[in-house]
Amino acid sequence: MLPTTSLRPVLDAQVPAEGWTCPTQLDRDRLGREVLAMYERVAAAPRPGEFHFHVGAAYAASRLGYDTAELAALPGSCTARFAGVGRPFAAGEVPPGATVLDHACGAGTDLLIAARRAGAKGRAIGVDLTPGMQEVAREAAREAGLGGRVEILAGDFAALPLPDASVDLVLSNGVLNLAPDKLQVLREVRRVLRPGGELWLSDVVLGRPLAAGSRANAALWAACVGGALTESDLPRAVTHAGLTDVCVVARHDPFGGTSLADKFGRHLQVTSITLRARRPH
Repeated sequence: MLPTTSLRPVLDAQVPAEGWTCPTQLDRDRLGREVLAMYERVAAAPRPGEFHFHVGAAYAASRLGYDTAELAALPGSCTARFAGVGRPFAAGEVPPGATVLDHACGAGTDLLIAARRAGAKGRAIGVDLTPGMQEVAREAAREAGLGGRVEILAGDFAALPLPDASVDLVLSNGVLNLAPDKLQVLREVRRVLRPGGELWLSDVVLGRPLAAGSRANAALWAACVGGALTESDLPRAVTHAGLTDVCVVARHDPFGGTSLADKFGRHLQVTSITLRARRPH
């Protein structure tokens, strides 16, 4: 459930735009536990209305623009657990034969879409911290007949278990806001991308910055609010991490009708964007 009203964020336009890491007073271990517990719950019982965010294929199609037929062709076990906040595929076409990384793949919806679009000579790698999601994604890949070209790895998006310059495309959907050190996550993206490779990132953005005290609240981070950047600051962070040609390609309203919108809608604009960026040659 969403944090109580006592955790309502305090807005402060003076918060430095360079606040791309969590405040020192935030307990990162507690934050990690809260985030892991949240997504283990989604993996175990993805009931719509149970969380502060939407889940499932109907949400992905109606609010984010995913293709209904493409979703229906995937195992329901993974699409029922879809909890992204945007549609990374709005950023372009997956190149045939590409090696694609979904750096926090969850149950695997984006990962399997990418694997199919990359074709028989392509490869799709999913990395996730949540054991429950990893298992769902592995089984969904087998059920979809993609087990031979999909690999699921246990790991942290801040320390990806992949070699330098090993992938053509990185997908990211709704996870950067949860990262305590966003620049480290983005630098890892740059490290594993081949020169000329692209990042397609969808993430939560705020209309105005949060005050430092609210940013230090682990429950607000787990609710996708405390760690979110503003729409102007997110592309700047991507650029600061060493990626170029940053372009916002789509905007979304992933939280309409949720408890998060009910609690924060009048006080803080919480939406999402999809952007594209490239590792320079």
